[in-house]
Amino acid sequence: MSAKLTIAAIALLMTAGAANAADWSDTSLGVRYGTTFAEPYDNHNPDGSDRVDIKKTILSLTHASGYKYGTNFLNVDMLMSNGADPADGVAGKSGAQEVYVVYRHMLDIGKIAGTPIKFGPVNGVGVTGGFDFNTKNDGYASRKRMLVLGPTLMFDVPGFLNLSALVLNESNAPNGLSSGRYTYKTHGALELDWGLPIASLPLTFKGYALYIGAKGQNEFGGATSPETHVDMSLMYDVGAGAGMAKNTFLVGFEYEYWRNKFGNPTKLYAEGGGGDGATASTPMIRVEYHF
Repeated sequence: MSAKLTIAAIALLMTAGAANAADWSDTSLGVRYGTTFAEPYDNHNPDGSDRVDIKKTILSLTHASGYKYGTNFLNVDMLMSNGADPADGVAGKSGAQEVYVVYRHMLDIGKIAGTPIKFGPVNGVGVTGGFDFNTKNDGYASRKRMLVLGPTLMFDVPGFLNLSALVLNESNAPNGLSSGRYTYKTHGALELDWGLPIASLPLTFKGYALYIGAKGQNEFGGATSPETHVDMSLMYDVGAGAGMAKNTFLVGFEYEYWRNKFGNPTKLYAEGGGGDGATASTPMIRVEYHF
């Protein structure tokens, strides 16, 4: 069996755990807004000079739950750009729209074996599998598909702190590709996920940090680069002061840093890179309602 089929089979077996009854669950609707987003290749004036920041409003549906043997996580983002990131890639048109979906399922090996796995600061060991996919109506027209699999360490902290070493199998079928779907070189990633309460304050610090290895040549023959992607937010529980249940209505600030976005090198177009738009530093405001 090929590596791709093996990853797919294991990921599908792992996601079957979603059918188990949940011991706990948290679902939220959110909105965030920032004015300094960027996109590789698109993030410039028509003459190729200067950087043009993109404004985006992002609507999200997020679900996390735990059951006897593990956890599920699903996030669906609807990203709506202004005209600086135009639909169909044509200047003067309305902003592009993108849907990006992430699903992860983690099996706790200690819970399955009936014997907790603990050592040092580690409170558990698991195996994480899942997928990403997206679709966007800009000139590139991304249709990303990615399978994810690898071990996870769970640390003994208030809230959660997980570190995963993942194998990624990614493909895309954008505009301008005559050969159909293109599969990149299988590559690795390190991912840190956290959700940490701040002492006894009504504050939560949460987010993720990813380092993704280069994935060989891109679909048009250019070289890819390793990615660094960090997204973190500090959220204040304003609902608690209004008589709502704890962690029902949250507001706060978010910051995203993304270098070499989607593997596109941050260097000049003439040198085979994605230009300034391949890296973004984006503060945002964020609101969440949990139910």
